[in-house]
Amino acid sequence: MENNFSDKENSQDISSGSEVSANLRETQNFEDGDLTGNGEDFNDDALGEEGKKHGLKGALTEDEKDASLEAKKYVSKKELWMYGLAAGGQGMIYAIMSSYISEFYLNVAMLPPMFVFWLMLIARVLDAAYDPFIGAIMDKNELKGGKYKSYVLFTAIPIAVLTFLMFFVPKNISMKGLMAYSAVTYVLWGMVYSISDVPFWCLPNVITPNASERGHLISFSRLLNGIGSAVPMAMYMLFSLILPFMTKKTGTELDKIQYMVIALFCAIVGGAIFITSHFTTKERVVLPKSPKKEKSEDSSFKRVMKCKPLMLVVLMGILASGRYLVQVAAIHVARYSFYVGPSLEGLDAHAVDAALRASRGLVSTVFMVCSAAGMFGAMLFLPKLYKKFNYKQIVIVSCLLGFASSILMAVLGWFVSFWACVPFIIISAIPLGVINVTSYAMIGDALDYMEWETGKREPALGSATQTFVNQFSNAIATSLIVLMYLALSIDPAGIIQESGIFNPLEMSKKIRFGMFSLVSILPGVSMLLCTIPVFFYDIVGKKKNKIMKELEEKRIEKGITFEEE
Repeated sequence: MENNFSDKENSQDISSGSEVSANLRETQNFEDGDLTGNGEDFNDDALGEEGKKHGLKGALTEDEKDASLEAKKYVSKKELWMYGLAAGGQGMIYAIMSSYISEFYLNVAMLPPMFVFWLMLIARVLDAAYDPFIGAIMDKNELKGGKYKSYVLFTAIPIAVLTFLMFFVPKNISMKGLMAYSAVTYVLWGMVYSISDVPFWCLPNVITPNASERGHLISFSRLLNGIGSAVPMAMYMLFSLILPFMTKKTGTELDKIQYMVIALFCAIVGGAIFITSHFTTKERVVLPKSPKKEKSEDSSFKRVMKCKPLMLVVLMGILASGRYLVQVAAIHVARYSFYVGPSLEGLDAHAVDAALRASRGLVSTVFMVCSAAGMFGAMLFLPKLYKKFNYKQIVIVSCLLGFASSILMAVLGWFVSFWACVPFIIISAIPLGVINVTSYAMIGDALDYMEWETGKREPALGSATQTFVNQFSNAIATSLIVLMYLALSIDPAGIIQESGIFNPLEMSKKIRFGMFSLVSILPGVSMLLCTIPVFFYDIVGKKKNKIMKELEEKRIEKGITFEEE
């Protein structure tokens, strides 16, 4: 029997290589597609001059097509797959942290919510600020094993170890000791991960100089990265069902075992797959050393800040930070908002714990699977949309669709039932796939614009820009979760001390709907807000092709070379 919000309170009833020059452009001529929902193409005249100016017209004309599709290709199928699989391994490691660490700290380790809030906010903001500096350092230094891929080699093992340690609670440790332990492991993990993530997602920029091929490499690896991120979610569901029958432990003690096993698996397997990218990829694009900086010349950071298109994409990413809530808050919603399962009346304590654990695993998995379906579905369909519409059009329309769907999800979840809102979870996740892929392309185009305008190209700093957006957005999303705990006065330790279990049926409607709003209303509002800066992004159509053509000529003059093997 499922839990229905409309019943009485005690009734039972869901990362970087950003300098991607024209990412995922597989030509821009699509057969009979539309984004209007009525089977008709956008009408240029109906949009007016302002709409045309900002790139909101319909199908692209012949002179707006991407010429890089006919250029020489460099990446073999083996290299494509190996880089993609490495991205999948990285996804396993990042997902166990991003999707479950706040839940683990609050409801398993029982750390004070205020401490968790400040730890996550400060650490993630510092990580975000740290990334551009990492990128700048990498751009200026050469390593023997590869300018960028060498970092993968010496960071993979530390990341794996720290991933496990984050989900391990030492025995007989005091609360102050646990707080210090958690702070050290969490901050160290973020620092080491940044040193690994920035160069890894910079690799596509030096693996191939072909814009469309680079876009395909990025889209394929992002897809496998997403598939890898589903592994810890599937394991959580599996262990929620089988662990109660393998041990007599219940409650938080069983939760500790569950998270520790998942973290250990993702750390070992994900780390082993991730490190292979060092041995199976080749950096072909060799950039000449930059001449000594003139005193009057802008610094790298100043050039980035002056690049208006880039700053618009950064602002878009920050305003869209609520999109992460569908995935990172799913487990919190499963713990506090919904119960789906048989009646709990007449069951002993162990059976009640097993039923609640199974419900928690099912609800969180439904959110994860539905959001993954919407996200991956969008990612798979994007190449076709790119043939017909520009990035701006796709982002704006998908985000408006996500906003409407999120509001419907909230209404149906409150007045009808959990299962009634499932289709809208899928639709509301479409912007996740669109932004997660298209933002890389938009940043790549913005960096091409910066190079075209200033003559400077710094791949790792560009990659760090996207990583900065991801880290900062994740910090906002995670902080919103903890703030909801504080706003609703949720005290996990007090709940366990009083009743021994987390039972959604015993929570007030205020708590249940408040937590549910984390995956419905808040992401919807975020999607609506992020469309504002996108409207002013103008690296589309003829302007973009003009930039790419002139850049190609300038690169040849500067002596930028491409190694064949």
